[in-house]
Amino acid sequence: RSLPRPLDQRRGFGDSRARKRPVSEFDHGLLHRCRVVLVRPQVAGNIGATARVMRNMGLSELVLVAPQADPLAAEARQRSTHGEGILRTARIVADLEAALAECVFVAATAARVGGLMRRQSVGPPDRVLPRLIEALAAGPAALVFGPEPTGLTDTEVTRCHYLIHIPTDPSYPALNLAHAVAICLYELRRAWLGQARDPKPIAEIAPFADLDRMFTHLRAALEDIHFLYGPKAESLMHALRHLISRAGPSPMEVDLLHGLARQIRWYAAQYGPDP
Repeated sequence: RSLPRPLDQRRGFGDSRARKRPVSEFDHGLLHRCRVVLVRPQVAGNIGATARVMRNMGLSELVLVAPQADPLAAEARQRSTHGEGILRTARIVADLEAALAECVFVAATAARVGGLMRRQSVGPPDRVLPRLIEALAAGPAALVFGPEPTGLTDTEVTRCHYLIHIPTDPSYPALNLAHAVAICLYELRRAWLGQARDPKPIAEIAPFADLDRMFTHLRAALEDIHFLYGPKAESLMHALRHLISRAGPSPMEVDLLHGLARQIRWYAAQYGPDP
């Protein structure tokens, strides 16, 4: 004699069945929009271990910026296990700007925080990565990890919207690169699982390359009127980049800022920085 079917499998309980369908039935396309970017990685094993954890957590796009280790070296392939396909399709680019060009959201890990360039928009993985998941509805996003010995430079940090600081013990805060990737991708998947059944709508966001061109234009305009001048210019521009980037401006709003920069430059050309 067969056992009675569970309530949610009996006739008349279709709504309950829909509510309880596994997350694996949802579209994974948005999660695949998140790329992992390793900047100047030096250890082939770390590249391989990164590919493995990407496969574990449902990501597939790996970008290597000027790698100093071969992603197809024996050590990398051995550490990747079932992620060898990710190694074979990894994209190699010359600089961080090329890795992020289409991205609407960029978060980077940093062991060092504070100071002029590293004190803004810093949070632990479980606070930053839900924001990244929300942004995936608008376009690709990136998780950026610096090279093993030094981490990202201040200049590279300024290209990122958020910094992720993993709260390690202060007596030994430096994490292995692959371990940092594993922690962040675990939190990323947790955030995705939490939002997969209830996606939040998000407005269109301009990609990184368009924002970068606008910031170059705006910087020139602000230099023309001496708002950016002297030793504080870099920190002021960094603050402006973060202020505007965190707002997630749309392409139309980026065009508006280009118009503002053009008008500032015209005014400075006509009347000088201090009429």
